[in-house]
Amino acid sequence: MTTETITADASGTFGLGDLPVHRIGFGTMRLTGSAAFHHGTPSDRQRSLAVLRKAVELGVNHIDTAAFYFSSLRSANELVNTGLSPYPDGLVIATKVGPYRDHHGAWGTSARPDELRGHVEENLRQLGRDHLDLVYLRRMRQDSIAEHFGALAELRTAGLIRHLGISAVEPRHLTEALRIAPVVSVQNRYALDRPDPAGDELLRLCGEHGIAFVPFYAVAGEAGESGATAAHDDAVLSVARAHGATPAQVRIAWTLHQGPHVLAIPGTGNPDHLTENVAAGALRLTTAELTRLDRARTQTA
Repeated sequence: MTTETITADASGTFGLGDLPVHRIGFGTMRLTGSAAFHHGTPSDRQRSLAVLRKAVELGVNHIDTAAFYFSSLRSANELVNTGLSPYPDGLVIATKVGPYRDHHGAWGTSARPDELRGHVEENLRQLGRDHLDLVYLRRMRQDSIAEHFGALAELRTAGLIRHLGISAVEPRHLTEALRIAPVVSVQNRYALDRPDPAGDELLRLCGEHGIAFVPFYAVAGEAGESGATAAHDDAVLSVARAHGATPAQVRIAWTLHQGPHVLAIPGTGNPDHLTENVAAGALRLTTAELTRLDRARTQTA
C-alpha cells in the first residue's frame, strides 16, 4: 500500500475524555534503544528526535511515554520534551506511574500510594509540563488498585492530572477504579497472536463505557520488549500480500478493527517504519480477512 500521503487522521478519531486524538498514536519506548529499557544498544539521539517530529508532522496527536522508559544514554521523556516542546495545540501526552527503575536501570519495588505524587512530579519535570494530560496507574500485581488509584484521583483533583487511566489490569479492576473516579483509558497487553479471554472481556467493557482501549505490544506480539515479532502466521502473511502491506501493518489494522474505541500506539525508532505504521490506519480489512485472522488467533490458544 502507498504510504507517502497517508496521515494519522485516516485512522479516525476517539476521545480520551474531552481530548480528541487520532486512533493511530505513537509509543516512545523504542526511541531509547534497539530494544526496550536496558536491553539492546542506545539509539541515535538525533534520529529519535527526528522520528518524534515526523510523527507529529504525520498528524499523530497522541504520544504514550513514561519516566521509566530509558536506556543507559537515552530518556524517552527527555526526547519528547526536546523534540516537541513547545508542544503544539491538541497534542495529548500520556504517561504512566507505578513501576520504578533505579539509575542503573534495575527494576525496584513499585510505588506505594504515598509515593505516586513523586512519580507524577518526575514526569512533570522531565516533560516540562505543569500538568499531565493522562496518567495511567500501571498495576504491579496488586490484588486491589483502590488505594493507588485513589491517590492519583487526589492528584487529579489538585490539578496535576487532567485524566486518569489504568494499565495491566483485569476487568474487576476497571469496576473498582470507576467507583473512585472517571477512567478514560485502559492500556493492556493485547495482540493478534496472543489469545486473551480476559482481555477480550475488558475490551468489551471499555466499549460499553465509552472508554478507550489501548493495546501495547500489539505489533511486537510475543516478542514483547525485544521488538516487533518476525513470527507471522500464514493468515497474517496472506492478508498482507493481498493488500501490498507489511505484516506489521496488518497487525495494526487488526488492532484498530477491534472497535471504534481501540487506539494503537506502535512505537519505533525507524522513520520508515513510522511512516508505515501511520499508514496502517488507512488499511481496511474485509470481514472474511478478519474472520481468518480471528480464527488463526483462536487456534493458537
